[in-house]
Amino acid sequence: MINEWEEFCAYTGTVSYTASRKSDTTYLGRFTFVTILEFEGMARILTILARGYLFHDKSGAVALGDPRDRIAYARRALCAWCSAPEQDKTAPKDEWQFRTDFSELRPEFPELVGADGTGWFLRHVLAVADFMLTHPEKVRSTSLKNAEIIQAKFAAAWRNKVMQYQIPIFSSQTKGAWTLRFDDVLADALELGPLRREEPELPPELTEKIEAVLPKEVPAKVVCTLISYYLANKQEDCEWVVLPVTNFDAYFGDTSFSKKQLPKIPAEILERSNSFGVSRFRVSAEYLP
Repeated sequence: MINEWEEFCAYTGTVSYTASRKSDTTYLGRFTFVTILEFEGMARILTILARGYLFHDKSGAVALGDPRDRIAYARRALCAWCSAPEQDKTAPKDEWQFRTDFSELRPEFPELVGADGTGWFLRHVLAVADFMLTHPEKVRSTSLKNAEIIQAKFAAAWRNKVMQYQIPIFSSQTKGAWTLRFDDVLADALELGPLRREEPELPPELTEKIEAVLPKEVPAKVVCTLISYYLANKQEDCEWVVLPVTNFDAYFGDTSFSKKQLPKIPAEILERSNSFGVSRFRVSAEYLP
């Protein structure tokens, strides 16, 4: 979550579909079932992707030139990553209609879309379901139920989402209200700039101070990560930082962070707020380096 280039690579590279025990969710990659089934956390994921293709070359180095000249390129990358084959009985789309199959982008983005139009995300989600059904002994029973839902319903739900992402930002129709769109993602990406690689380090004495006041259910590593994230993302004119809870769940490997650990972090360390549906937090000055 702090090394954003590493995060970008997790969303575009090879996932290890394996698990050493039932509590091991390595096969999910940097995702949770909440993201897969309810699409929560997609705003950050798509923005990280857009920033990667707007500001960086294939090696990760910052690309030369004006990133605004790469907006169309980054949008094509998002389309490729989100691509989903059309249903067999779907009539050919007119030029003005939204579509979901971007197989023609494979020559430009072979890492993001297959020849059959299956994009990186759809391919990953189907591979997750296949792993669970092939190795049920390595998966929690509650997670295993999700595999059947994915196989039966995910592709259709994802096609609907991909069409929503393409709605123009100034659409006058109600379907354009309160939804995530590629236009929003690209605008946020331009504002945020290149992906961050550096990770703030906390002094040992601060880590010890944090450990002294934490309940046993909350690992010090979790709080230290949140503080580092706060330092890396805090703007000069605001002491609040958006807290992408679902994405942090994926980073830590399960939902223990949001369900068990985050609510128990003492208020003297971290204050939380949820205004207009946006989760945000600030760290007390006493716990900043």
